[in-house]
Amino acid sequence: MAEKRDYSEITPEIRALAAHCSEDCVIDKELYTKYKVNRGLRDLNGNGVLTGLTEISEIQAKTPDGESCDGSLFYRGYNVRDLVKGFLKDGRFGFEEITYLLLFGDLPSAAELDSFRDVLADYRSLPNSFVRDIIMKAPSTDIMNSMARSVLTLYSYDNRPNDTSIPNVLRQCLQLIATFPQLALYGYQAYDYYIQDKTSFFIHDPVPGLSTAENILHMLRPDSKFTETEARVLDMALVLHAEHGGGNNSSFTTHVVTSSGTDTYSAIAAALGSLKGPKHGGANIKVVHMFDEIKHQVGDWKDDDELRTYLEKILHGDAFDHAGLIYGVGHAIYSKSDPRAEIFKSFVHQLAAEKGMEAEYQLYSSVERLAPQIISGERRMYKGVSVNVDFYSGFVYQMLGIPEELFTPLFAIARISGWSAHRLEELVNGNRIIRPAYKAILPRREYKEIAQR
Repeated sequence: MAEKRDYSEITPEIRALAAHCSEDCVIDKELYTKYKVNRGLRDLNGNGVLTGLTEISEIQAKTPDGESCDGSLFYRGYNVRDLVKGFLKDGRFGFEEITYLLLFGDLPSAAELDSFRDVLADYRSLPNSFVRDIIMKAPSTDIMNSMARSVLTLYSYDNRPNDTSIPNVLRQCLQLIATFPQLALYGYQAYDYYIQDKTSFFIHDPVPGLSTAENILHMLRPDSKFTETEARVLDMALVLHAEHGGGNNSSFTTHVVTSSGTDTYSAIAAALGSLKGPKHGGANIKVVHMFDEIKHQVGDWKDDDELRTYLEKILHGDAFDHAGLIYGVGHAIYSKSDPRAEIFKSFVHQLAAEKGMEAEYQLYSSVERLAPQIISGERRMYKGVSVNVDFYSGFVYQMLGIPEELFTPLFAIARISGWSAHRLEELVNGNRIIRPAYKAILPRREYKEIAQR
């Protein structure tokens, strides 16, 4: 039998070829300015280049005159603040209602919402033996990769996988929205048992009468127990992560891949791959790790001077990961405030009080107050700086006992609603494949036979 190849090995030959590749692939940054190419589809002021039209969501961070203002987020034209007030007033869980709004463009009536919840409950099941044969037999150290593999494999269980008619794609999207929590949590259970060598293993089926947030906590915990506050805070996290403008990387990926005419499973797997990137979906983990170090290095969390000194060391690259970044502070679009962070903060405080972690909450609040002052004082800012939703989300997940391996998958569980809305919007309105242009800058060269090279 042939010896098994180690595909993770980087041989000296590969290192030499990689060095050659790195040297030959460098493009002079001044050429981007010369040819007026917007790197990362952003202009010199950091504004995104328009690549399409959408009715799904909108981010507002400037006044009509171009001045910075407090941030606002709109789902289908509704201010998220108003949507949150609406479902909290009546004591409803909001994620299913927001998902309905994103998909269909209007808020549901009470009867429509009940019917929609029933549809999702009916779809909260995976094919027979799927968990055993697909998730358990090949556990992954990365749950996002496990989810992507599961999504692509579900193609094989679909009798109409390539049908891109709106009814069929809607059916596929609803099934994925309903089953994403199982794909993530069962993937984690497999990782925890087989790779982490835990001695116990459990699988809880979702309960039809529970909301998405309640089912996540029910399936995650061995005893399936959770408090009302825990479920409400997690529901709010899902609501605030469900969508964020069509220009974010994973939603744009959904549009691009959908425009090729491919199937739903391929489009959503591509979006998962995008969200997995640490520049997109993994920021809250960095925030949590940064605060873990702050807790160990700062003796008195209430001492602003001591805390300020350590934050300056982080900003100067002398502490934490030496990247010179205070994670969770600042956003590509928002300047004065991130509405998601502001909405979330009151719920975070409520959960911290229930968990007896008010000292940690006060530490977060102090960093939220001091970090923008420090950054603005030391760096030239073209716009204001404030904390973003990632600043608090990791702290919430920690208080809920959610392992770090599930932080980004939870983002995906929420954002699948937005991705589905964007896929449907592209199919309804798009009739061209999205194909951006790249300018070739290497001069033409004369071919030489190998002996002459």
